[in-house]
Formats: sequence, C-alpha cells, structure tokens
Amino acid sequence: MRVRVLGCNGGIGDGRHTTSFLIDEDILLDAGSGVTRLALEALEKIDHVFLTHAHLDHILALPPMLDSVIGRRDRPITLHAIPEVLEVLQEHLFNWHLWPDFSRIPSAEAPILIYAPLEVGQTVRLGARELTPIPANHVVPAVGYHLHGGKGSLIFSGDTCSHAALWSIAAELGDLKHLIVECSFPNAMREIADASKHYCPVTLSADLARLKPGVPVWVTHMKPGSEIDIIVELGELANSRLVQTLREGHLFEI
Repeated sequence: MRVRVLGCNGGIGDGRHTTSFLIDEDILLDAGSGVTRLALEALEKIDHVFLTHAHLDHILALPPMLDSVIGRRDRPITLHAIPEVLEVLQEHLFNWHLWPDFSRIPSAEAPILIYAPLEVGQTVRLGARELTPIPANHVVPAVGYHLHGGKGSLIFSGDTCSHAALWSIAAELGDLKHLIVECSFPNAMREIADASKHYCPVTLSADLARLKPGVPVWVTHMKPGSEIDIIVELGELANSRLVQTLREGHLFEI
C-alpha cells in the first residue's frame, strides 16, 4: 500500500493544501484541497473515498471532483464514512441547494456516488489493503483510520484532541510503522485548541509518552503561520525525539 500526502495543512495560502491522502491510485482518505493537485486522469481512477469527518477542510474538493469525472467513468465512486458524516453531506451539501445530489445523477439507478456507512472498528478490505475507522475526539462526529498493507500499519489520528483509544490502539499494533497525528495550534493558543478539540504541543506531548519507542511520529494539520512555533515547542519536549513535520508529496509504503 502506497500512501501519498496530497495535503496536510490546517489551512491554505502560500502553497498550503488541506488534508487528503491518495492510497495507491484508487482511494482517497479525506478530500481536502490537496485533491486539486491531481490531474484529471488521476481523478478518474479514484473508486473509493474514506472521510474522517464533515468539516469543510476535509471534504471541500469532493463536490468539484465528482463534477469533473461524472462523464468520464462507467462505475460509481463509493463514499465511506460513519453514518453521522454521511447524514451531514446528504442533508447539507449534496441536496441540490449547495451542490447536486450525485447519488441520483446521472440517474437514481446508476449514480456517480454511492454511500457506504461505516462503524468504528469495521474493517474495509480492498484487495490486500485494509482500512479501519478508529475513535477520535472532536467537536463533531469523527474518526481516524488504521491502514494496513503488506508491510505493516499506519495510523492517522484525524482531527482530534486527547483520548485514550488512539494510544491504546497504537500500543496494540505490533507492526505499526508510522503515526500521523494532528497538532493544530501552538501552546499560546491552547484555549482555542481545547475549545475546538485539537491538540497543541503540551497536550500532544503528554500522550506521546504512551507510544512505544521507535515509531516515527508525523505532525499534521498545523495552522498557517504557527508551524514553526508548534515544531519548536514539540522539540523542547522530552517525548518528541521522533516527531517530524508531515510534508505534501511524502510517500509512505506499508
């Protein structure tokens, strides 16, 4: 399984793109503005989209992507998410007011988009690849994902603040190769981080102490202009020796 980082920022501007990962050639994990970096031919190959939650920075490229490929595919795209996320998209986005209902066009019998509800802990197997939603602690219903390929596992926290389940799952995986975890705000903005249920360095470092040694940690979703402060503050904490900044274009093989 090849996981390519299309976008990993907590905002836009100066080349930044919001969260999205391309898995091999046919799966998207989240659909932030990073998807816009793909060529049309690459968009046509996407068969599955897995979402962590319904906030705009994680879904904003999905509507125009569907619009771009609707006449260029002979099979639908399957949208995987927990029921609460699918409900938000159906009621508030794909409702003919903000965007067409792609679950009914070109026709209700053969739409471009089909919904596939997921439950936390329910593994989806696509060939030799496994994607499992894991708990997250955010201001809206949300999940992270455990990805498993032939070479090991990768965990993506999704948008979250501190919660025990993430670190328990990480501790139980004997083949964990990488942990991608958000850290959105610097410590000076902890009040905002706590209110919006995001990590900041002081809260993330406390949880990193639970992670077994040797697992690389990649920090994502940093707010524009705060990246240096976040990395410096993480660097001052004892448990951050394996912490690295996630970059667009980075490729993981698991």
